Amino acid sequence: MTIQEIEQAVAELSSKELARFRAWFEEFDAQVWDEQIERDAKSGKLDKIADKAIRNYQAGKAKEL
Repeated sequence: MTIQEIEQAVAELSSKELARFRAWFEEFDAQVWDEQIERDAKSGKLDKIADKAIRNYQAGKAKEL
């Protein structure tokens, strides 16, 4: 199935079906994101970013959210 075919199929969904699709896709996308972050963390890809964030925090450069 091509992207265009998927787009067409989504465009043809009823409002109720579209709401169900959105809910499903949101969960699916979150799961994919979580898996990617976990792989990146395990591989060390996030180490430099984490180290910099910790240094900035320790130096008082962090802002209250």
